[in-house]
Amino acid sequence: MSAIPPLRIGNASGFYGDRFDAMREMLTGGPLDVLTGDYLAELTMLILGRDRLKDPGRGYARTFLRQLEECLGLAAERGVKIVANAGGLNPAGLADAVRELADRLGISVAVAHVEGDDLLATGRYPGALTANAYLGGAGITACLEAGADIVVTGRVTDAALVSGPAAWHFGWAREGQAAYDRLAGAVVAGHVLECGTQATGGNYAHFTAHRPGTFVRPGFPLAEIHEDGSAVITKHPGSGGLVDPGTVTAQLLYETGSARYAGPDVTVRLDSVRLDADGPDRVRVHGVRGEAPPPTLKVGLNRLGGFRNEVVFVLTGLDIEAKAALVREQMDDAFARAESTPEHVRWELARTDRPDADTEETASALLRLVVRDQRQEAVGRALSGAAVELALGSYPGFHVTAPPGKGAPYGVFEAAYVPRADVPHLAVLPDGERRPVPVPDGPTRPLAPVPAPELPEPLPPGPTRRAPLGLVAGARSGDKGGDANIGVWARSEEGWRWLAHTLTVERLRELLPETAGSTVTRHVLPNLRALNFTVEGILGEGVAAQARFDPQAKGLGEWLRSRHLDLPEALL
Repeated sequence: MSAIPPLRIGNASGFYGDRFDAMREMLTGGPLDVLTGDYLAELTMLILGRDRLKDPGRGYARTFLRQLEECLGLAAERGVKIVANAGGLNPAGLADAVRELADRLGISVAVAHVEGDDLLATGRYPGALTANAYLGGAGITACLEAGADIVVTGRVTDAALVSGPAAWHFGWAREGQAAYDRLAGAVVAGHVLECGTQATGGNYAHFTAHRPGTFVRPGFPLAEIHEDGSAVITKHPGSGGLVDPGTVTAQLLYETGSARYAGPDVTVRLDSVRLDADGPDRVRVHGVRGEAPPPTLKVGLNRLGGFRNEVVFVLTGLDIEAKAALVREQMDDAFARAESTPEHVRWELARTDRPDADTEETASALLRLVVRDQRQEAVGRALSGAAVELALGSYPGFHVTAPPGKGAPYGVFEAAYVPRADVPHLAVLPDGERRPVPVPDGPTRPLAPVPAPELPEPLPPGPTRRAPLGLVAGARSGDKGGDANIGVWARSEEGWRWLAHTLTVERLRELLPETAGSTVTRHVLPNLRALNFTVEGILGEGVAAQARFDPQAKGLGEWLRSRHLDLPEALL
């Protein structure tokens, strides 16, 4: 057995705007060595980019500073190091602000930051508002090795917030099969922690199977990482929520794709991950294999796409389809007469109405009109004037949920890739030294599909019952730019034997007709009893464009679970 104790590393933020009290809860709820915070997402980078346009001194997550104002003394007193990507587009500015805060509070802490991810000034991406490469954890490791108590970063991968401290704590190498396996284990732990309470029962498909009150206020997760890269996912004693193989599986499948999960430090083989219950609210993650990272780094690009506006018409009672057709015809006529016609016009009719309803709301359907254009005037007065002028001259019962405004700017996200050597990775140490993080000399490995694994034996034929898929399977879905993923897992080995043979790409298309125009790929993960589907392009230009009813695909998995098909009675 190694003499190096496990690293106890927790999470206190899954996004910019997460529970403010989480930092205090994690620092006071039990022992920790490192506390991380993930504040960045594709949409967040757009928000910070717009902040930076208004004031070049901004561009970081200001919530993090307010949390530190309450908790910096606690962290220093308990010897907990804090690592967060709250630096966003201005990690140096945030590091300075943390030092100023510490001086004002009279607390002695060593602050470092990681930079080099911001490629906007290179001119490589004209027209972009933000252009940030996803860095790995080596810069964080260097800062901690230099004695930093607080490390703030710009755009690193979410899992780097965990793999960087783990490499520091255990002194891991960065190259070779043993190093890849250890780093891959830490990346998996980091992916489980990165979304906060999603690992402890938040947004969990099977929440109704547990005692009422369990998920009212889930505690934030932590991982006990061991020197070999294995980990135990758990939470502080007495905190709410649940940690079991199901909650961990759900988060492992979130926003992933194929069996190869690529990162700047290592490519993780998700098909190698094994989960075992390790006691109440404890799940052991082990067996993780890693491969050499790809030769390129991903770059997240945000640009301003133009302006958008929307109006939702309420259609009540009878003749819903005819009412929708009338208002569409009227709006088309109004646009044709307007001086500025929107370039993109999208209609969606949500049949939320019920026949013979006992409330007006449940008797009503919603007709949503979204317009987009490079010109604000084309989505402002052109829409609001046309919609409001219909108030007394359209379908019976005409009203809207809210009057349309002037139109608001929207963003577009896309990914690019650059050679690793083209991105400077700098650790700015507590004493101000700017230490370059060298690119490893070892081999890289371009991503390639994993051969399809052997499927389990199918269930023997037997009686079936028409029922929702969600009675036998969990799901979680999410977004990556314009693509969505849907992870589906079985709760038992028998359920997996059925699911693996039943939920094909063709069956998924039948159950989710909105995927008809998209390329759908199925990835099989037998160790997790799971299937992961990627649906390309279903989200258009990404969440910031707000083109779809559910722009981040958060509910896509739950829609799938609600669809009916013939389930074996043996599973019910």
